Amino acid sequence: MAVKLSDTAFDPWQEIANHQQAAGMAGKYGATAVFVGTMRDFNQGDAVCGMYLEHYPGMTETQLQLIVAQAASQWQVLETLVVHRVGRVEPNDTLVLVAVWSEHRGDAFDASRFIMENLKSRAPFWKRETLANGEQRWVDKNSGGYKRQS
Repeated sequence: MAVKLSDTAFDPWQEIANHQQAAGMAGKYGATAVFVGTMRDFNQGDAVCGMYLEHYPGMTETQLQLIVAQAASQWQVLETLVVHRVGRVEPNDTLVLVAVWSEHRGDAFDASRFIMENLKSRAPFWKRETLANGEQRWVDKNSGGYKRQS
């Protein structure tokens, strides 16, 4: 179970391949659920040209590890990988990668969604956007969260 913060751009697909190999996953899983979040060039109706993600070193990683452990206690998870950007980010940069390996797709999907939704609501990250007009603003809420269908 790995959690990484990165202050430089990363390739999510290479991270997945590297982690699978390092964790010795060959032949051990039947499903991998992957979520890749990318920075948009708009938010709340405004053009955005960049963002700075702040975090609390040590506390952020600990909270992410707790979220991953909670998912592993609820679903049959073989391995997980969470990589999150910090620092300066540009539109189209990968912000977050959540990958979950399991024997079966249901556990992989459910654990992946749980990790991502809890990461957005519980992990200590603060986002400061730079708008196209040069104005800077703090993002005070997450947009477009999961809404369960009845």
